[in-house]
Amino acid sequence: MTNSSAHIILQASDIVPIVERLRKTGKKIVLTQGSFDLVHIGHARYCDRARDYGDVLIVGVDSDEKVHQRKGPNRPIVPEDERMEMLTHLRSVDFVVLKEAGEAKFNLIKLIKPDVLIATAETYDQATIDKLEQICGKVVVLDPMATTSTTAKIRRMQMSTARKLEDRMKTKLIKSIEEVLEELKTG
Repeated sequence: MTNSSAHIILQASDIVPIVERLRKTGKKIVLTQGSFDLVHIGHARYCDRARDYGDVLIVGVDSDEKVHQRKGPNRPIVPEDERMEMLTHLRSVDFVVLKEAGEAKFNLIKLIKPDVLIATAETYDQATIDKLEQICGKVVVLDPMATTSTTAKIRRMQMSTARKLEDRMKTKLIKSIEEVLEELKTG
């Protein structure tokens, strides 16, 4: 068992006794959630900023199936176990909890009842934030912490690969056409 594995919670309900123990010592609990596919500097900055709102940061990470349902058939790029472990290596993250696809809406939020829930601007509308504030002490909406999202980075990689493939195909196609024309001339 590595040190990081002690901070990975695979069953959401297993976080409850941990949170209860932390609360008894007066700790302020912060929760944030997401896919965290291809962890990048924006994720690290976001977690650092989230941690500023309390003493313990818990990160809910969408399972592979949940990411697949939300973001499409080619996602996630990085499997859930690696995404979860990677987050435990960020100094601001205390615990990482797997969020399964079949869980009830707001399950982890209801289990933890964080003092502060951290979200990004596109996550919840104001009506949902108002509902969540009845479960949580406070909902804080943070701006993106990087110039591009994981989805944008993936698109850039796909476009770059497509351009390279197109260039190679053009070169080979032109060469093949030239060879056929040369054969026709001499044939």
